[in-house]
Amino acid sequence: MSKVLIIEDDPIVARAYQRRLAKEGYQVDICPDGQSGFYRIHELNPEAILLDLMLPKMHGVEILRKIRAQRQFQKTPVIVLTNAYVPNLIHEAFQAGANQVFNKATLTPRQIVDAVRNAMLSAAGEPTAQPQASPAASWAPETQVSDFHDPALFAEPPFHGRAEEASTQAGRASTPTPASTPNTTPEPLQFVDDAEFQAELLRTFMENAPDTLAGLRQGLQELLKSQDGPARLEAVLDLYRKVHALTGAAGMAGLYTISQMAAALEVLLKELHEKPRNINPSTLRTVAQAIDFIGELFAKGVEAEQAQPSSTAILVVDDEILSRRAIAYALEKADLKCVSVEDPCLALKLASENPFSLIFLDVQMPGMDGFELCSKIRTLPTHKHTPIIFVTSLTDFKSRAKSTLSGGNDFIAKPFMFIELSVKALTYVLRGRISNPQRAAA
Repeated sequence: MSKVLIIEDDPIVARAYQRRLAKEGYQVDICPDGQSGFYRIHELNPEAILLDLMLPKMHGVEILRKIRAQRQFQKTPVIVLTNAYVPNLIHEAFQAGANQVFNKATLTPRQIVDAVRNAMLSAAGEPTAQPQASPAASWAPETQVSDFHDPALFAEPPFHGRAEEASTQAGRASTPTPASTPNTTPEPLQFVDDAEFQAELLRTFMENAPDTLAGLRQGLQELLKSQDGPARLEAVLDLYRKVHALTGAAGMAGLYTISQMAAALEVLLKELHEKPRNINPSTLRTVAQAIDFIGELFAKGVEAEQAQPSSTAILVVDDEILSRRAIAYALEKADLKCVSVEDPCLALKLASENPFSLIFLDVQMPGMDGFELCSKIRTLPTHKHTPIIFVTSLTDFKSRAKSTLSGGNDFIAKPFMFIELSVKALTYVLRGRISNPQRAAA
């Protein structure tokens, strides 16, 4: 019986992978943190390893580097699970020796089975099987950082009726010596009803949804009432862990809109924990809005997945070229495309001629300030309800009140974190997509 080791700190996700692989005849062990996983690799000598990167006690990339430095594990297939919003980690994982890297937010149990089986076949020098068509959620070792912003990363699930391309097969490891990987050929596939298994995961997720949402809201309240210092860092870390677990669980259940939103929020919380000086009213507001929106998605359940994906257009207006580039880069991280202009008059003309899903405005611009531009955009029939967000260093009460009176929906403070703006944009774009699918698809 081929042995698979899962190193994953979320017990719900780990057990789901374990159950699915066990149905195929694999012996599956679970380790909840990086340190115990590293030791268990030496005890178990598995034929394949499923490795989450964001682990307590020892990071997944560190585990990869350590085992690849040891001869007996140089050829062991390692399949990595990570977040699409941290492309640097994806690159590091391949450099450290990962065979394949999956986007955890869109990973299906079927993909896990196919990846493990093909990795073992490849290590044994045998032909690999064709993976079942499923949401594109993996990267190949030659992937570049610029390739990570691809619509396929958050492709719709198969039950929506749109056939997707099979997931990318990673580069194959060289054939190992018999001593390093005994019994590498996996057992014959057993027939398992994937639809039934997926339905069970969805049913369990929705049954636990009220408790999950309550935990997120409680974690948010703890963060909002915490003061600077260790208590605040602990509150950020606790909320990060809850959102991190949600990303994988929602993805397995086929609720890709929730998992996409959670994946972005997870990275924002991680960066806030690493750089607590960025915890401010603007970032806290963005976190709170994201959690509120996740609550809306929980209420809609599978219905939220019925909204057809669309080519979202976002308008960015700022007279400073560096600010425009920063906003465009942050939107690209969320796989959102934008049109950026420096001239408010040109922006008004574009808004009068084109539908936009979201608009970002600077306040201080020559010729026409952001407040005046916002008021004029609101007179356009196409943009009476289009979300408008001010990106400005003006954070006093008078400026906030004026932004609201001019028709603005929200604001974000300069200098902003890229991932904060990504989360903010996703909150508004995805909300618009599920609340008004006809307009989103236009």
